[in-house]
Amino acid sequence: MASKLYMKYQPVIGLEIHTALKTQTKMFCDSLNDPDEKRPNWNICPVCLAHPGTLPVINEEAVKKVILTGLALNCSIAHDTFFERKNYFYPDLPKGYQISQYQKPLCQNGVLEIPNNNQNPDSKKIIRITRIHLEEDAGRLQHDPLGDFSLVDYNRAGVPLMELVTEPDFTSGQDVRAFAEEYQLILKYIGASDADMEKGLMRVEVNISLTNADGSYGTKVEIKNLNSIAAAAASVDYEITRQKELLESGTPVVAETRGWDENKKATVSQRSKEEAHDYRYFPEPDLPPLHFESSHIGLIKQKLPELPQARRDRFKEQYSLPEADIEIFTADKVLGNYFEHVSSELLSFEKLTHLERPGAEHHERLFKLASNYVITELQKHRTASGLEDTRVTPESFADLVVRVFHKQISSSGAQAVLEDMFKTGASPEHIIKEKDLGQVSDSGQLDSVVDAVISANPKPVEDYKKGKEASLKFLIGMAMRESKGKGNPQVLEEIIKRKLGS
Repeated sequence: MASKLYMKYQPVIGLEIHTALKTQTKMFCDSLNDPDEKRPNWNICPVCLAHPGTLPVINEEAVKKVILTGLALNCSIAHDTFFERKNYFYPDLPKGYQISQYQKPLCQNGVLEIPNNNQNPDSKKIIRITRIHLEEDAGRLQHDPLGDFSLVDYNRAGVPLMELVTEPDFTSGQDVRAFAEEYQLILKYIGASDADMEKGLMRVEVNISLTNADGSYGTKVEIKNLNSIAAAAASVDYEITRQKELLESGTPVVAETRGWDENKKATVSQRSKEEAHDYRYFPEPDLPPLHFESSHIGLIKQKLPELPQARRDRFKEQYSLPEADIEIFTADKVLGNYFEHVSSELLSFEKLTHLERPGAEHHERLFKLASNYVITELQKHRTASGLEDTRVTPESFADLVVRVFHKQISSSGAQAVLEDMFKTGASPEHIIKEKDLGQVSDSGQLDSVVDAVISANPKPVEDYKKGKEASLKFLIGMAMRESKGKGNPQVLEEIIKRKLGS
């Protein structure tokens, strides 16, 4: 019945995403743009408070960052545009209107590809981007818990705000999550915004309806005040189910604004939307129109870095890493950059000359080994300030990886060495010698170890001879203990099998 319902009532979902841009000052004045400021009404001035006689001045940095975002999303960039007044009243809007864009947004007709989860992993779904425009943010209201009064904090008022509007190309919460996460990552890559939803720097709003039985568009519901990407995805999936059940029961869907209740895991009604607002847009008389030559746009385009999808493709081609590793190094750019520096050292024949260089046929294995240690062990010791001030240089890290590759040190030994490297900055060679952590692979040296283990464990020996493979693992573990963790487990296994006639 559920699949039949889904075919009958198709979801039609579009997004509006507001993002506070990462600039030194606000959109139309020189008050600081500092999302971490805790003191209310601290970063304010007569301009962002709309005192009589004050005039706005356009923040050039904000304009360039919107254009850069549009270029990253394959948008057409307007050569001529202007700002407009969007007229409405709200207590945290000082002027009684918002300076925004309506008729001529800076960016239009872009696309962003997301995974098409209904098909194979390499299949992509194209999400069309209608527009990206620039405006100023409103302030923030703090309501008294008893409802007696509200306080207004204008620190956020006038912060440059970028709004992205998509076409209704989404069909599930999973689509919404994939798009929002990729967009958030792109914003961080290009430096347009930190896009931290917990700080309110990125706000996702959902417009959702289900087609009627005859295929026509149904009644649209807006979901606002979503404070995380997970909440946006969950609200979409809940709302699809809610609207389907209403339509199937013959109850009409009401046009309204709804919010997400995290405790109930449900959308809740906030207010009805019986009629569209008339914002009475008209050109902002205190700001000049903007004109961009192709050369201006070209100069901004030169600042585009490698974008997340290009990075994924390159890591796959260059290092042959599995998708899970690549995604970690894409989402965490600093960690991925460190891995690349380590990989560069692994391929540098001018360095690490005291070790035998693995041949080209082993590069793929080396990259995967380095990836494992960067993702697991390096992350354990990563400080709050990141990797920029770490004592472990990529050269030293590569040195350790090559030693693990050559089985000069065991995996557990490598972990101990790396821990010491983070504390002291010493080289792997120095720590291995100082703490006698080198791995023993000489079967001659390990024969006596195995003999002692076999002699001390007759029951597991008999069990192994009867075909119990778990007993072999036990004997290898005992041999590792006997060798104080220095024995090569593969060599120990071979010796045990040989001595027990396997």
